[in-house]
Amino acid sequence: MATGRGRALASFRMGLEKVQQANIRIPPNTPSSTNENKEMQSDTTKKKRHGTSRKHHPKPESKGATVRLRNPVNRSQNYFERMPPEIVLKILSYLDAASLFCIGFVNKQFHELANNNAMWYRMFTNESGKMKKWKPKQTDEVAEGMNAVSIQEKPEGYWKRLYFRKMVGYNESKWKRQLKAINPYTGLPRLTEQVLRDLHVTWEITVTEKRGRECTVQQTHAYFSDSSVTVCWSNGSWPPFHQLSMLQLYGVKRVAFDCPTVNRPGWRSLIAKHDLHDIRERGRVIGSDKLVNLYHLAPGLIIGLWRGNCSVAFVMMNFHFHKLVERSLLGSSICPYTVPEDRPPFDDVDPEYGLHGYTMHILLHNTVKHIMSGHFSQLFCKTDHIRDGFIQLRAINRNDLSQHTPLSGKINLPWKTVGLDGIVQNCCMMTLTVLDEAQNPFWCVSTPVTMMLSKQESSSYDYEGERFFMKHQDSEGKIRIELVWLAEQEQFFLTNLVIYIATAKVNKHFGRQY
Repeated sequence: MATGRGRALASFRMGLEKVQQANIRIPPNTPSSTNENKEMQSDTTKKKRHGTSRKHHPKPESKGATVRLRNPVNRSQNYFERMPPEIVLKILSYLDAASLFCIGFVNKQFHELANNNAMWYRMFTNESGKMKKWKPKQTDEVAEGMNAVSIQEKPEGYWKRLYFRKMVGYNESKWKRQLKAINPYTGLPRLTEQVLRDLHVTWEITVTEKRGRECTVQQTHAYFSDSSVTVCWSNGSWPPFHQLSMLQLYGVKRVAFDCPTVNRPGWRSLIAKHDLHDIRERGRVIGSDKLVNLYHLAPGLIIGLWRGNCSVAFVMMNFHFHKLVERSLLGSSICPYTVPEDRPPFDDVDPEYGLHGYTMHILLHNTVKHIMSGHFSQLFCKTDHIRDGFIQLRAINRNDLSQHTPLSGKINLPWKTVGLDGIVQNCCMMTLTVLDEAQNPFWCVSTPVTMMLSKQESSSYDYEGERFFMKHQDSEGKIRIELVWLAEQEQFFLTNLVIYIATAKVNKHFGRQY
């Protein structure tokens, strides 16, 4: 009996010690040990001697009594901080690339661990072995990194960036093969739109305020034509227009990871960078309606400002298809893709080499439909027609009625924002592609144009109606389009189309001295 009681008390005491180690408070009516009972009895005897004791009737302990916590357990303790970094890295090494990327946004410690070069180097080499279509060139990149310096001596996140760069462009040879098929009508790759859609390429804008704060806006809409794409950014909170100092356009290709869209890794390729300090003064209003004014600030770039407070309503950009896939994928976040020059061989036999054999494709469109599309071949210019530093290529002659072309609709430019939309009259997008004698793109233009009433009186009696013109000029050439409005047919007719290419551009391309 005594032996059994002693074992029971010993086990009970061991249990109490474990409870005390877990910061659990013992109820006052629970005897902890025989010594503690004696101490309690001696205290009671002392109180009786001084006459201060009171009768204490312990409450009967209920069967379902629970043990109270002395101090709540600190649930916010980060147990990873107490673990050696080697153990944590071993745990993280079992994660896949998507999970490892996402865990880097938890806190600063996880961000440093998730950028460990050793783990990403291992993923880089493993992925290169899995994908037969994606291999480093004879493992030169890996060997070069190993021979020059050790893996850990590379900058933080080096192998991570290299891994995602390869993941984004591992099928680069596939889409390059697709772009070899040329559309004979436009002279541009036939599958440009399909490649951009298959690769899920998007475009985003990063604007910088004068104080240095940056704001990035994702695209809202993209409208494809046969030779260009018009991208609109109408969502997001834009900084005030007068506080903007820099605007940068990027092509973005995200990796197909199962993680939030904002945090998905990818590749950003700088397409254009505009200093708004310089171009804001040169910008001009090309159209307006009751709600917005359209400012043309750079080639292809339109900013819509709300009338009254001049805050940004939307941004619109027209991208020409020429090398658009390469510019959207093969550049870096700080340096754009450089288009290689394709100069034809020098010809010392033809005295007018570089002045004939041109082909032109022109498209007038907006964000909804095509307004006019024309294809003109065998354009030429005589040597004695070179004036004021330009060679003249006439596609439509105002004196030849058979060349006059009707337009399929009115000239306007619809726009849309969250909850509001409108149409700016007498304004549209123009996409021009000029091919040289070898049918290679020679001059490519994508820009908004506005139609203005002509003040010149026409000596032609073929049409009776108001006459308008549209024009564009840059460092490489200029364009002039003349139209007439026939009220009875309620239709525009294109009566004159002339392009002027800078002689300096022709001389550089063909190696001539005109």
